[in-house]
Amino acid sequence: QASENFIYSCAGCCVATYVLGICDRHNDNIMLRNTGHMFHIDFGKFLGHAQMFGSFKRDRAPFVLTSDMAYVINGGEKPTIRFQLFVDLCCQAYNLIRKHASLFLNLLSLMLSSGLPELSGVQDLKYVQDALQPQTTDAEATIFFTRLIESSLGSVATKFNFFIHNLAQLRFSGLPSNDEPILSFSAKTYSLKQDGRIKQVSVFTYQKRYNPDKHYIYVVRVLREGQVEPTFVFRTFDEFQELHNKLGILFPLWKLPGFPNKMVLGRTHIKDVAAKRKVELNSYIQSLMNSSPEVAECDLVYTFFHPLLRDDKVEGIDGIARPADTNPSSPTSGKVGGEVKLSISYRNSTLFVMVMHIKDLVKDGADPNPYVKTYLLPDTHKTSKRKTKISRKTRNPTFNEMAKNSCLLTSQLVYSGYSMETLKQRELQLSVLSAESLRENFFLGGITLPLKDFNLSKETVNWYRL
Repeated sequence: QASENFIYSCAGCCVATYVLGICDRHNDNIMLRNTGHMFHIDFGKFLGHAQMFGSFKRDRAPFVLTSDMAYVINGGEKPTIRFQLFVDLCCQAYNLIRKHASLFLNLLSLMLSSGLPELSGVQDLKYVQDALQPQTTDAEATIFFTRLIESSLGSVATKFNFFIHNLAQLRFSGLPSNDEPILSFSAKTYSLKQDGRIKQVSVFTYQKRYNPDKHYIYVVRVLREGQVEPTFVFRTFDEFQELHNKLGILFPLWKLPGFPNKMVLGRTHIKDVAAKRKVELNSYIQSLMNSSPEVAECDLVYTFFHPLLRDDKVEGIDGIARPADTNPSSPTSGKVGGEVKLSISYRNSTLFVMVMHIKDLVKDGADPNPYVKTYLLPDTHKTSKRKTKISRKTRNPTFNEMAKNSCLLTSQLVYSGYSMETLKQRELQLSVLSAESLRENFFLGGITLPLKDFNLSKETVNWYRL
């Protein structure tokens, strides 16, 4: 129930803070009840009036949606239909509010004489007007807000804002006390006495992840006294950097090991960066563990290497601590399955097909890289081909985009120049495929929809089995 409450309240927070332009959204202003309800406090900055860090605007993401929040929504690292529910809730709420744009603007205009510095003139209302996209259709607004979700989830600026705030708090208050978490990603503080002395530790390898953008996570092998088998913990580069920064605050007079450079200049391949950082992080760990006992055996270091719930997930140790899955009940090759959610509408002699979500795709082995391809049949010369972007490593992708001409880069009016009578004689053929780099793309499922079965005078939103 708490997880469900979090999904709904997080969606509400995302929409509300975006529409009102709530700023100063660092992690101390985001509250969470034990019932799962998330809410914001401190509304001193709104209508897009963000705080500055020098010349840097601290609130650069549309709203706060971190990878930790996505982890709770999905119930793990992999995208699930729970995140599709979250996206739908955001888009539905956004479109409901847009229908009352005039009311919101009128209510805010009554506050112009209140003396609020952020709301001193009619020009300040333009932020809300622009945020509500009054001239767009509901389908276009759905696409727009989905892109905002993707932008916020992958925002480096939010991480930087949290880091700056944490750093400022640490300078004034020091490190947390023993009953408070010492690291942002660990709920508790652990010690040598609790966990046992670490004999060996090394960066074992790195793994590619998507959440939603591609990134690499480092697998750390930890062997303690009295243990026969090592444990594996998974840490990001940013988490290593958090450890180093807090060690610098805790031991200002100690000479700590040099930390790898965060900045990467030029169009460097991300995998090459991960490989280089694996070596550098391993060297950093070895130097750290060989430093004085006051540093190497402090609670901060032992908390960093303590296994978290995410480290115990089976998906995190595939191919490292156990053999590959040989479950005979795994789906056989050639089996297709899943459902696709579509929005189909018609206006101004144009048929719009919006691919919203797909759930429960079936594929042997690794997760697929799904995309959707459509044709308007009959089509002898295949001129009606349209396709979506590719989603990476997921069986439950969210698209929320118009299927577009494969020669163009922007969403467009999908099938223009067709009368309603002509479309009644056509069929929409939809295929879901997985993009494979070294072999032919893999067919995941498909469906053919006769357009005569649709009431094209209104939008139809529905799930269809592949």
